[in-house]
Amino acid sequence: MSKTWYITGTSRGLGRAWATAALQRGDRVAATARDIHSLSALKSEFGDAVLPVELDVTDRSTSQAAIQNAHAHFGHLDVVVNNAGYSHFGFVEEVTETEARTQMETNFFGALWTTQAAIPLLRHQGGGHIVQVSSSGGVIAFPSLGIYSASKWALEGLTEALAAEVAGFGIRTTLIEPSAYSTDGPGISAVRSNPNPLYQPIRDAVATAMDPATLPAPSATVAAVLAVIDAEQPPTRLVLGSSTFDQILPTHERRLKTWRDWESVTRSADA
Repeated sequence: MSKTWYITGTSRGLGRAWATAALQRGDRVAATARDIHSLSALKSEFGDAVLPVELDVTDRSTSQAAIQNAHAHFGHLDVVVNNAGYSHFGFVEEVTETEARTQMETNFFGALWTTQAAIPLLRHQGGGHIVQVSSSGGVIAFPSLGIYSASKWALEGLTEALAAEVAGFGIRTTLIEPSAYSTDGPGISAVRSNPNPLYQPIRDAVATAMDPATLPAPSATVAAVLAVIDAEQPPTRLVLGSSTFDQILPTHERRLKTWRDWESVTRSADA
């Protein structure tokens, strides 16, 4: 059975790859972007199956109206994907107040506003699936991406609580945690703090590790994401990409070891 999607941030990258894949298999998509002209090719190719929506996710009232209008247009929404976001590169010492707040406004609050607007719509129709696009940086924090990771860790905490809150309404939630892909994340959509030269060696190492020429294309994620969307019992978390999977396991093992090593001190804090 075909599905109806609402996807934020579909002008390029992962959002565009998923929107295209959904449309190619006969689904319908409300596709949002800051610049609605970036969606012209989708509209030309897929016609009425795609609803282009101009949207700045940081505007709460506009976000609410956009998803309500998409629901009214199609009559139903099966999948709501909070994908809009960007990467801010800056060491913690470098990040300004404006840069920090702007990162959170888009990556965290943008997803929150859409999620809040989606819940009553999905509840009223008897269920649905909210997919939050986190990141490998939502599980492991990397140098120069502290404020970006903060926005994604916040999204993960919110979604873990959300999953318990809405399960009884038939609403499922999934956190997608992608590795780095050859999107424009480190490129034209990224924002960078004024660099402190003391951090340049680490900055250079991060840039080398995230060289788009060495990364897989966003289309590599399509089969995995469609499998999650079509699953009767989708996972609450899904890592995309071997590199992140291979980093997450030892990271969690080290965390568990630290907790166990300090267990006696932890328990000494009782009463």
